[in-house]
Amino acid sequence: MVVRHLMPNNGPVALLVRLDSINAHKSSQNLPEQTVTIHVAGNHLMTGLLGERDEYLRIVEDRFPQTALHVRGNQVTISGQAAEEAGKVVEELVLMLESGQSLDGRTVTRAVDLVEANERPSEVFNSTVLRTGSGKSIRPKSAGQQRYLEAIARNVITIGIGPAGTGKSWLAVAMGLQALQAGTVERIILTRPAVEAGERLGFLPGDMMQKVDPYLRPLYDALYDMTDSEGVQRLIERGTVEVAPLAFMRGRTLNNSFIILDEAQNTSPEQMKMFLTRIGFGSRVVVTGDVSQVDVQGGRSGLLGLEPILGDIEGLEFIRLSSRDVVRHSIVQAIVDAYETADASGGSR
Repeated sequence: MVVRHLMPNNGPVALLVRLDSINAHKSSQNLPEQTVTIHVAGNHLMTGLLGERDEYLRIVEDRFPQTALHVRGNQVTISGQAAEEAGKVVEELVLMLESGQSLDGRTVTRAVDLVEANERPSEVFNSTVLRTGSGKSIRPKSAGQQRYLEAIARNVITIGIGPAGTGKSWLAVAMGLQALQAGTVERIILTRPAVEAGERLGFLPGDMMQKVDPYLRPLYDALYDMTDSEGVQRLIERGTVEVAPLAFMRGRTLNNSFIILDEAQNTSPEQMKMFLTRIGFGSRVVVTGDVSQVDVQGGRSGLLGLEPILGDIEGLEFIRLSSRDVVRHSIVQAIVDAYETADASGGSR
C-alpha cells in the first residue's frame, strides 16, 4: 500500500491518493489488477474535475480502456490494469484546478498525453509566458511547446519546425513581447518571405507596405491576440515593433532585437544565409517553418537540409514539433496525421 500526500500552496491537504495493488486476475500481458482511490478536498474542485455528466473522467476512462472510474461524493475510485497511470492523470487535473485553471475536453486529452510521456501537466500548463492586457494567460499546451519555449529562452537562435497549428509563430510572438516588457530587447522585428501559397494574386494596389501586408497578416494577428489594437498601433508607430518582408533585411545589422522569421520553409538557401547573418549583439532569433508546406519556386527551401549544416553550433537549437503539439481544433491533428501517413506510404499530397 502506497500513500501520497499533496500539499497545496496554502490550506489543508488537497489530495490523498491510496494505491492498493491486488495481485488477482492477470491479463495476457501479466499485469496485476490495481485500485486507486483519490480523495479530493473541496466540492468546487470536484465540479471542475468531473465536467458535465462526468465528461472529463470519461475521457480518462476511454484512454485507458481496461480501467474503470467511479465517483462517490468527493472520492474517485479507479480500478483496472492501468489504474495507477489513470490516477496520476486525475491527480494532475486536480492540481491544475487548484492553481486556478479551468478544464475542457481538449486540455484533459492533452493531460493524458503528457502523463503517458512521463511529463507533468500541472507543471507544463502552469508555465505562464505572458499575461495579456485583458488578463488572459498565454501558456504552453503540450510538452513539445514547453521544450520550444525553453529553447527560445536559452539560445541565441531557435529554429522551430512543425506542422500547422502547433503554435510556432504565436508562442514566438509571445516570447518577443515578454522580452520587450522585461527590457532585454529594444524592439521586435517580424518578417517572412513574400511567397504566395500556390496562387498568383497579381498586382496589389497601394504603397509598398500595403502590398506586402497580406503576406504579413498572420504575424499581425498574433500581435492583436496579445495586445489591444491601439497598443499594437503605438508600438508600430514608434518602431518598437517592425513588421517587414524578408527582402527588407538585406544589408542590415539587427542589434538588441527579438527577430522572428516566419514561414521559413519558403526562403531560398541564399535568403536563409542572408537572414541569419543579420544578427547583431543583444539579439535573439526565432525561425519557424513547416517543411511539409514548401511553396518556394523550384522547391529549393532554405529550411530543408539546414540542421546538418548548423546543428553543431553552440547557442543554436532545432526544436521539432509534431501532430501531438497541435492546439487548434482536434480535426487539424487528424488531418496532419493523415497527410503524414500518406507521405510515409508514398501517397501524393
